[in-house]
Amino acid sequence: MTEGLEAITAATLGLALDAASMRQQAIAANIANQGTEGYVPVKLDFEGQLEQARRALDSKGSVDAFALSAVRLQLEPALDAQGVPVKVQLDEQVADMAQNAVQYQVLARALNRHYSILSTAVNDGKR
Repeated sequence: MTEGLEAITAATLGLALDAASMRQQAIAANIANQGTEGYVPVKLDFEGQLEQARRALDSKGSVDAFALSAVRLQLEPALDAQGVPVKVQLDEQVADMAQNAVQYQVLARALNRHYSILSTAVNDGKR
């Protein structure tokens, strides 16, 4: 059971780090192409992708590797309700980039802490 918990925690944090990295690339592309005629902004809806994993948590009380495997990280066009590409607002993109950078740092620290706990458990077990 502990091995499963460790694997799911590491996989979830790794997936979230990948999503934050991809989101940073999308925001950077939106900023770089802000004035480009015909450019369609892109976004990553990672939270929406996690919906199946959330449903598994609600129904079974836990998340398994199968629920996480359904999460697909892919950029999609940023469209409004009518299907028209949204206009890139530079100030919003910069704010999103700062927020995403903070989230990435928190996720990296969480993964570091997770491995630190495992290391402590292994090393204390040798005594």
